[in-house]
Amino acid sequence: MWYLRCLALVSAVAATMAGAQEGTPGMTKRPHILPRSECFFGLHFDLHPNENDTELGAACTDENIGALLDRVDPDFIQWDCKGHRGYTGYPTRVGWPSPGIVGDSLAVVRTATAARNIALYIHYSGVWDTRALEAHPDWGVVRADGTRDPNNTSVFGPYADQLLIPQLKEVVDRYDLDGMWVDGECWAAQLDWCEAARRQFTEETGLTQIPVQRGDPNWLEWKAFHRRQFERYLTHWVDALHAHKPSLQIASNWAYTTFQPKEVVARVDYLSGDYSPTLSVDRARVEARYLANTGKTWDLGMWGFNWADGTGHSLKTPEHHMQEAGVVLMQGGGFWIYNQPTRSGWVNPFLIETLGQVADFCRARKEVSFKSTTVPQVAVLYSSETQADRSDAVLTPYGCVDEIEGTLQALLELHYSVDLMPEHLLAPRLAEFPLVVVPDSYKLTDEFRQALVDYARGGGQLLLLGQQCARLFADHLGVEIGAEAHAGAVELLSGDALVSVAGPWAEVTPTTANPLAWWHPTRDTRQDAKVAATVAPLGEGQIAAVYGPAALTFFRSHHPYLRAFIGRLARALFPDPAVEVDGPPCLDVALRHTADGRLSVHLLNLNGLPLGSRTVTDCILPLTDVRVTVHVPAQPRAVSLVPDGGELPFEYAQGHVTVTVPKIPIHEVLVLE
Repeated sequence: MWYLRCLALVSAVAATMAGAQEGTPGMTKRPHILPRSECFFGLHFDLHPNENDTELGAACTDENIGALLDRVDPDFIQWDCKGHRGYTGYPTRVGWPSPGIVGDSLAVVRTATAARNIALYIHYSGVWDTRALEAHPDWGVVRADGTRDPNNTSVFGPYADQLLIPQLKEVVDRYDLDGMWVDGECWAAQLDWCEAARRQFTEETGLTQIPVQRGDPNWLEWKAFHRRQFERYLTHWVDALHAHKPSLQIASNWAYTTFQPKEVVARVDYLSGDYSPTLSVDRARVEARYLANTGKTWDLGMWGFNWADGTGHSLKTPEHHMQEAGVVLMQGGGFWIYNQPTRSGWVNPFLIETLGQVADFCRARKEVSFKSTTVPQVAVLYSSETQADRSDAVLTPYGCVDEIEGTLQALLELHYSVDLMPEHLLAPRLAEFPLVVVPDSYKLTDEFRQALVDYARGGGQLLLLGQQCARLFADHLGVEIGAEAHAGAVELLSGDALVSVAGPWAEVTPTTANPLAWWHPTRDTRQDAKVAATVAPLGEGQIAAVYGPAALTFFRSHHPYLRAFIGRLARALFPDPAVEVDGPPCLDVALRHTADGRLSVHLLNLNGLPLGSRTVTDCILPLTDVRVTVHVPAQPRAVSLVPDGGELPFEYAQGHVTVTVPKIPIHEVLVLE
C-alpha cells in the first residue's frame, strides 16, 4: 500500500509544480535557478534511509518546507535520496526503496523549491552501498585475505552501470533535479584484490607480482593503479549523467580536494566536502585554503550538530555556526549547512530560525567574500607525492596531514595570510609568493624539488620545517647533515624560553650556513648545544631549515614558545608582509581581492573555537582595538569595515595604511576603496 501511495504522489508532482510556479503571496522567488557557480549559501538534509524506517516523508509538508525556504532563502538545497545503507527515501523501481516510505518527501521539496526557483540537489551514496552488496555480493571489493567487503562496491565491477547510473537517471527524470552531491565515493573506495583488478593491473603496468601490504614489491604502483581506476569510474558515471541531462551540476564528495590532491580530470561541475563536525574550524581552515586555489567552483559544508561521549546529536548554536562559516567566507567559497530532519521529514522551527540567522550573517558579507581571490603572501606545500606514498588508502588523507596542519596553524596564529597548495598548483605560481614553506614532506619529484631551488635562486624565500624535507635539499643548505642525533624530545631554545619538542633531530654541522636556533638534550643550556635551524643564501634568495619535527609538535601542542620560534624563522625570511596585525593568536587573517577587485583584509575571531566533541561554542568574546597595517602603493579613498562598521579613520604614510578596528565579534572585513 505504501508503494501505491508514493506512486500516486509522484504522478502528481508535475501538476503540483506547474501550479506552484504561480507563487504564493509573501514567498521569495528568484528570477531563475542559479547554477552552482553562482550559489553562495545552501542547505543539506539527509537521513540515510534504512530497512527499519517506518515513517519516511510522513511529516514532510508544503507548509513546513515552505517555512524553511522562506526564512532561510537558500540558493540550493540538497535533500535525502539514498544513503550508505543503500535504501532510497523515494519509491525507486531500480534499486531498493526503504519499506518505511509513507510520503514522498523529495516530491514535496521539489514542489517547494521549484515554486521559488531554488536549485534542488540530492544526497546519494555511491561506492558505499550495503544493500546492493547484500543482493549482489560479487559486486563488492575483495580484501587482501580473499574475503568480500560488505559495504563498499568495487570500481572494477558492474555496480555503476547496473545500479548507480540507472538509478540516478531515474531520480533526475522523476523530480527534474538540478544536480547531485554524491557521497561515499573517493573516501570509501578500497584497495581491491578481485580477479578483474589483478588482471587489469598486470595489463596496465606489466607487473605480475601483486602486493598485499606495505613493504611488498609494487606497493606504490598498486595504490596508484587503484587511484587511476577510481578516477575512471568517476569519469564514467559523471559523463553518463551529463549525457542524459547536460545541465546537471554534479560533485563527488571530496573528489579533487586534499583527499585527491591532483589536477581535475573527471568533468565534475564543482568541488565540495563536509568537514569534521567536531574539529570543525581547524579542518575547515585546511580544506578552504586548498580549495580556494583549485580554479574550480567550490563550497564546503559544516555539520549543524555535534555530540559528546554518551549523548545524542545536539544542535550547534548560531554563534558556533557563524564562526565555522567565517572560515569558508574568508577564502571566497560557497557555504552550506548539514542537518537532519526527523525520520518523518519534519524540520523543527527552532532549527529553521538558527539556519535563518546564519544565512543572514553570511549574506551580509557576500559582496566582499564570495569569489574573492588571494593576494599571494605565504604558500604552504600540501605534498601530493608524500601523501600518495604515506597513505595506504585509495584516496583519504587520514594520518598524512598533521605536519601540514601544524604548519598552517602556526602561521595563522602569527597572522600571516596563507595559501595551501599541492605541487601541480604551486609550481606554476611559485614566483608570486614571497615565502614558501614546506612541512616535513619526505618525498618530492626531482622536477618539483628543482623548481623550489630555482624559486629561491630567483629571489624567493624557502623554509623547510623538518629533517626529512631538509635532507632532500642537503646540497643547498650549507650544512652537513648527519644521522639522527636524538630520537626523543629535546629542549628547543626560543629566544630566552625553552620548549620541549619531540624528536628525531638530525646532527647538523654548518659549513656556509648561519645557525638560527639551538637545542639541548636537557634544560641545562650551558652545555651540549646542537644546531636546530639554519639559513643560507641561495642565489638571490635564501633557504632555511629546521632539523626536527617542529611542525608536528606544534600540531600536537600549540605551545606559544614554539609558535614564537616558527615566527622568528618566518620573519628572518619574510620581514615585511603586505598585512600586519597587532592582535592575539586567535585572530585569523586573509589578504584578498574582492570579486570586483578591491583590496580586503578578512579578520576572523577564533575565541572559543571548537576542539572536539565536548565543545559547542556560544561565547565568542569579541576582540577590540585591533591595529591593522596594510602595504599599498597609493593612499586609498576610504577604508570601510563590512558588514556594519562603516568608514573607519586611517593613517597613511610611506605606502602603509594603518587602521584600528574597534571590534571583531566574529568575522569582519576591512575593504580599501
